[in-house]
Amino acid sequence: MRPEILYPLFAPVTTLPGVGPRFAKLIERLAGREVASLCWHLPSGIIDRRFSPKLAAAPVGAIVTLTLTVDAHLPPANRRHPYKVRCRDETGFVHLVFFHARPEYLARVLPEGATRVVSGKLERFGAELQMTHPDHIVTPAEGERLRAVEPVYPMTAGLPSKTLLKAVEGALDRLPALPEWIEPSYLKRRGWLPWREALLAAHRPQSEADLAPEAPARQRLAFDELLANQLALALVRAQQRRLPGRRIEGDGRLRQKAVAALPFALTGSQRQALAEIAADMASPSRMLRLLQGDVGSGKTVVALLAMLNAVETGAQAALLAPTEILARQHHKTIAPLAEAAGVELALLTGRDKGKARSRLLERLADGQTALAVGTHALFQEDVTFRDLALVVIDEQHRFGVHQRLALAEKGRAADVLVMTATPIPRTLMLTAYGDLDVSRLTEKPAGRQPIDTRTLPLDRLDEVVAAVERAIRQGARVYWVCPLVEESEAIDIAAAADRHAHLVRRFGARVGLVHGRLKGAEKDAAMVAFAEGRTDILVATTVIEVGVDVPEATVMVIEHAERFGLAQLHQLRGRIGRGTGRSTCLLLYQAPLGETAKARLRIMRETEDGFRIAEEDLRLRGAGELLGTRQSGLPVFRLADLSVHGELLAAARDDARLIVERDPTLMGPRGSALRTLLYLFERDAVVKTVRSG
Repeated sequence: MRPEILYPLFAPVTTLPGVGPRFAKLIERLAGREVASLCWHLPSGIIDRRFSPKLAAAPVGAIVTLTLTVDAHLPPANRRHPYKVRCRDETGFVHLVFFHARPEYLARVLPEGATRVVSGKLERFGAELQMTHPDHIVTPAEGERLRAVEPVYPMTAGLPSKTLLKAVEGALDRLPALPEWIEPSYLKRRGWLPWREALLAAHRPQSEADLAPEAPARQRLAFDELLANQLALALVRAQQRRLPGRRIEGDGRLRQKAVAALPFALTGSQRQALAEIAADMASPSRMLRLLQGDVGSGKTVVALLAMLNAVETGAQAALLAPTEILARQHHKTIAPLAEAAGVELALLTGRDKGKARSRLLERLADGQTALAVGTHALFQEDVTFRDLALVVIDEQHRFGVHQRLALAEKGRAADVLVMTATPIPRTLMLTAYGDLDVSRLTEKPAGRQPIDTRTLPLDRLDEVVAAVERAIRQGARVYWVCPLVEESEAIDIAAAADRHAHLVRRFGARVGLVHGRLKGAEKDAAMVAFAEGRTDILVATTVIEVGVDVPEATVMVIEHAERFGLAQLHQLRGRIGRGTGRSTCLLLYQAPLGETAKARLRIMRETEDGFRIAEEDLRLRGAGELLGTRQSGLPVFRLADLSVHGELLAAARDDARLIVERDPTLMGPRGSALRTLLYLFERDAVVKTVRSG
């Protein structure tokens, strides 16, 4: 149902001039597979070809555009030497130099006696001026077009810049004039151009200032993208709010039994979050709440107590985790407490097959099983509940909004509680979870000791290995994290496989290895061997970030810590310090350190507060890199930069709220333009939601 006016922008890039299957693959990797993705691929630099001096006044090392007469071709005696073409103006001579030249081609573009305009970098070789492989050679008639500012785009290996430039120009030629979706008075106050003109201006910068995120054209485009994001979330939220909810108020008997079985008292922030959740569940509209808490802050216990509130009313509850490892971990945490409360609990993953699975599904369908923990397997069509009243989703950013809604659909007006251990700064919260209310867990359970975090240069590796050996003798288990799986020539990093081999020579078979290239079952086996103490050291890439709970693991070594983002370092560190023993985290870095890396490691030493760390991360790195956003499923913005455009995000959020209040079905005068905006930024699913009402 995409509007016809947008069809040209959503055609494949192979429909653009000069883009065959080979280049299409490279463009797809760089920007995306559709024409629109090249429109969002903005220039990162400029080449100014307006400087047109005479040869005598031309500075060496500068990019210049020269009007020359072709004097003579000087082919080399030896094919391995360069081919030269001597040219002149009234003030001097210059040699145009070509390696691996095709003489017939050069004779055609540079005929002797002709005038040509050439542009490129001027160099000096001995006493002579020369230009090696000029960027452009054109006739005087075409010369005026050349004397301009040329955009420079982010590139990928194997893709010629001329091919990319031609493809982008082809994409921009297809830009339709779209109806204006920004409120006219706001547009006027900001002094912004219409959408099409703003996009063309962003692709045709005339100075360095035009490349900045604060440039008016880029601000306008960033606002468009943020408005699409905020409007989509506001519509989903309004839709959920419109759906009839149900009041869920248990009598507390099961929750009391579970709390009595806990080995520790609930923290103040756990009690506060439970009160907020209970109030939401008791209200007639649907709950949509995010429970945000650091690794080890006790989210699973809060989730279970919320689930028991539903079970006390005779209903069922389900907890969805992104990986089988996490699902099993939640099951392990919940099982003894569910047993203490006398409630039947099931674990459902993709591995369950045959009769056992059928029996499990029967007990869910007839309501004998009150609590279910599982992976995506819970989405499957044959999974039915007698009365699902609460859905808890862990590490929500690994699931889309629509997966979240799909599970809620299995219940009658089911409440939704979403959990994340990724501390998220407020600006990012709005873009990822703008449709949710938020509860935060800010304390760690009693008995947990602070983690001793130290930084060491990589050249002290031998001392670190010796310290690890001492820790193992005292019964410790050790995570050893490396950034890459295989040796990369470009970045000299100790790869996980190499480090594993190195440590095996010292510690023998007591060293496990886990990385993203392993099959799921192999990964699980390595994790389980570590959890059960059959291995003492687990060498890993960042796949352990969200994963196994091993209270005995008290040492974490992170190699090349300077290459990780702050939030990622914090997540990794959170794998230790989960028991009552003292824990140590060693951050190994390659000297010398840049300013940002220094600041990052300093913050890690100073604090374990995930929320402070997340705010610092946003400040230091910008949102595009934050939390390894690319991996985390948080929205990746192509045009907006949240570390700069926070004020635009707030404006977009306010505007989206007003739109949904005044025109919830987007049928008013501005509504159809806003629908086009949602389709333009591929928020189609939300438009369908609005239409189905």
